[in-house]
Amino acid sequence: MPDNPVPARRGALVVAVDGPSGSGKSSVSRAVAAELGVAFLDTGAMYRAATFSVLAHGVDLTDRAAVAAHVRGVALDLDLDAEAGDRAELVVLVAPDGARRDVTTEIRGAEVTAAVSAVAAVPEVRSDLVLRQRAIIESACAAPRPGRQPGIVAEGRDITTVVAPDADARILLTASEAVRMARRAGQDGAPDATSEAVRAAVVGRDALDARTTSFTTAADGVTTVDSTELDFAGTVAAVLAVVRR
Repeated sequence: MPDNPVPARRGALVVAVDGPSGSGKSSVSRAVAAELGVAFLDTGAMYRAATFSVLAHGVDLTDRAAVAAHVRGVALDLDLDAEAGDRAELVVLVAPDGARRDVTTEIRGAEVTAAVSAVAAVPEVRSDLVLRQRAIIESACAAPRPGRQPGIVAEGRDITTVVAPDADARILLTASEAVRMARRAGQDGAPDATSEAVRAAVVGRDALDARTTSFTTAADGVTTVDSTELDFAGTVAAVLAVVRR
C-alpha cells in the first residue's frame, strides 16, 4: 500500500481511466491498481472475449441482432488481480455446460483485433457489457477478495463518462500519435512503428471506436494525463498523483 493512502468514497475507491490505443492505459492502470491494493478491470478484454466467441461460433458480424443475442449468452470470468501478470485464466469463457476455456492469449490475436470494433459498435452489446462492468465495480467495492482493499481501477473507452461517471478519480490517459504508434509497435514486435499495420491498429481502431464513444477529449471533471514525455514509471506516478489529489 502507498505511504499516502487515498481517501476512499464510502470506504471504497473507484478510479476510472480512459484513453486511445497505445496510450498505455491497460499496463498503467494495472500498476496503479497494484500500488493501491485494489482490483483491476480491463473492460477492453471483455469486448475482445465477446468478439472471440462471436467469431468462434461463426456469427455474422454484419447481423447486429445475431451478434447481440450471442453476446448476451456469453459468460465471462475475469481475474481482477492487478498483480496476476501472465498468470493463466485472466479471461475465461464459460460454456453453458460449465466448461471453461482460457482465452487470455487468443483475444489479443489479429482476427479479434480486426473484428472487435464491429462488435463493440452494436448498442445492445455495449449496454450488456456496461451493466456487467458496473456489477464488477460494485462487487469489488462491496466484497473485495481476501488481501485486497475495497475498490477498483477500471480502464477502457467510456469508463469516465458511461460506466463509472461518479468515480472518485476520472482520468484520460493520452500521448502523441507518434508515441502511441511506437508503443504499439514495441508491444506487437513490429519492426516499423510507422507501418500501415501499426497505423491501422492505433489510428484506424480509434477512428472506428470514436463512432460510438468519446475517448480523445476529457469530459467535464476528467483530468488529462499526457504521457508523451513520460516513461512507464513516470506515467504511473502521474496517475497516482491525480488519484491522491
